[in-house]
Amino acid sequence: MDATAIVTELALKARAASRSLSTATGEQRSKALLGIADEIDKSSDFILAANAQDMARAQSEKMHPQTQDRLLLTAERIKGISSGVRQVAELENPLGKIIREKDLPNGLHLEQRTVPFGVVGMVYEARPNVSVDAAVILLASGNAALLRGSSSAAASNAALLKVMRDALAKTSISPEVIQLVPSDDRATVKALLHARGLVDLVIPRGSASLIRMVVDEATVPTIETGAGVCHVYVDEFADLSIALPILINSKTHRPSVCNAAETLLVHSKVAEEFMPVALKALKDAGVIIHCDETTLAIAKKNNVEATLATDENWCTEYGVLEMNVGVVGSVDEAIDHIAKFGTKHTEAIVTQSREVSDRFIAHSDCAAVMVNTSTRFTDGEQMGFGAEIGISNQKLHARGPMGLEAMTTTTWVVTGTGQIRS
Repeated sequence: MDATAIVTELALKARAASRSLSTATGEQRSKALLGIADEIDKSSDFILAANAQDMARAQSEKMHPQTQDRLLLTAERIKGISSGVRQVAELENPLGKIIREKDLPNGLHLEQRTVPFGVVGMVYEARPNVSVDAAVILLASGNAALLRGSSSAAASNAALLKVMRDALAKTSISPEVIQLVPSDDRATVKALLHARGLVDLVIPRGSASLIRMVVDEATVPTIETGAGVCHVYVDEFADLSIALPILINSKTHRPSVCNAAETLLVHSKVAEEFMPVALKALKDAGVIIHCDETTLAIAKKNNVEATLATDENWCTEYGVLEMNVGVVGSVDEAIDHIAKFGTKHTEAIVTQSREVSDRFIAHSDCAAVMVNTSTRFTDGEQMGFGAEIGISNQKLHARGPMGLEAMTTTTWVVTGTGQIRS
């Protein structure tokens, strides 16, 4: 079969199987997720063996270290995946909630209720954990899933899908609600994006180029996730004792992810005190530094290797131990810099001034603002959503880490007693 026929068949299977979701209670869906978590834990060796195949291929093809880190599964990461599933299982049922309700003068009763989208497609790169994150969030919110990962994670994704479907086979929910779209042919991506009428929503998760391709190419409605050129701004009123650990954690905790910081901005009034310490700490952590002329002079004075940053540097999501550093004269100058080079993902400010932080929040047009804490907390699990399906940079419907509520839409239920419109 060609790519269109393959996607059509998978979408129809998912649509039919989704009826078993629509008749399942919130408790039944939660129990199914707990079964998936248990099956993942029991199958750790099986999953690791599959991931080892992907990693061997990645290493032989000299894949970028950032991508290899995203691809890698470890026993600890697998435990984290199953833990995220259990957190989702404990969340409140997002379906059937009455958002608005009222009685009209003609006697009609109106209710706006939350319902699933239906069949949701995911297009993502490298990270096999997304296969589980996406599937369980979609299941918990009553949606069937069409998962199209990258060929680099083909073995890992296939193993994880088998584990999840094996778990569902022990429940009243059909295993067919999760479908894996083949990744050996790039044409299946385009077929998924063009499956309007068969697929209700597509969500991309990955590089800026992947996301842009999906948004530009899709005829199916999309929720746009985005790249993370995130900033840490150290204000003149910052407590510098907390600024340094916030900076190091934001950059080095896991540099390959989208909520890692890519740029440090420091107020000129604390630059002479803070910058030498920050530059040395970054260098000791193995971070390559690009900076403006003011910072470059400080770096040379303190024997820290650095290069002059270009506009391309300032707008780059590195995903590795590489960072831009600059000095600004005010919070407004920091805001202007972020508006020019940021991607509306996560911005952090370190300050003890409520007035300054309020100004920063008001003018930071982004999905999440961190005040006196690390950018790494823009994360569904860290924010109490369990796993996340992605982080939305857009302003329509969902913004920030997308959990269960973001994967629902609404329907109006109008109840009458025989009224007809005149």
